[in-house]
Amino acid sequence: MRLEYDKNIPDPQNGDLLISEPFLHDPNFDRTVILVCENGEEGTFGLVVNKMTDLLLDEVMNDSFHLNGFNGRLNLGGPVEQNTLHYIHRIKTPVEGAIEIGDGLYWSGDYEQIKSMITNGQVAENEIKFFLGYSGWSEGQLRKELDSQSWFVKPRATARQIFDLNEDELWKSILKEMGGKYKVFSNYPADPRLN
Repeated sequence: MRLEYDKNIPDPQNGDLLISEPFLHDPNFDRTVILVCENGEEGTFGLVVNKMTDLLLDEVMNDSFHLNGFNGRLNLGGPVEQNTLHYIHRIKTPVEGAIEIGDGLYWSGDYEQIKSMITNGQVAENEIKFFLGYSGWSEGQLRKELDSQSWFVKPRATARQIFDLNEDELWKSILKEMGGKYKVFSNYPADPRLN
């Protein structure tokens, strides 16, 4: 089934969301929402924000990281380098080296400072998300996928969308927020033959 989408999808900017089209046949990106952290001449780096793993943070930490009751589940950031740890946050205390990619939404920052803040109880679980792996595209690769209508672009993600909405419903919720035909797409069954 081929749906009629926008012909001229803009290149995503840092802090935008990529939303997979309803029938994308890639198990890595089926009904995913990806936060674009960096999009430049060398390619695009993003994190899938609606795919959880069964792992807890303390299960993957290999250093003396005292979690002090903080023990969030890890997200699967994407299929690339799943042995790496990444994070986004909305911590109000400035984090050295953090990159603001949206209004009150930050990517990365000083890992030792983050660890110290968690150990000292200065970070709540709803202020930071940790990811194993990431989603990456080489130069021009994402543009080809946009031109083939594999993705929708939702400008300017908010911290509320990333941290407060239910991950299991995020794909559908974002499409509904976009309105119009996207709201209709949000109700498409995963397999229309079963409808």
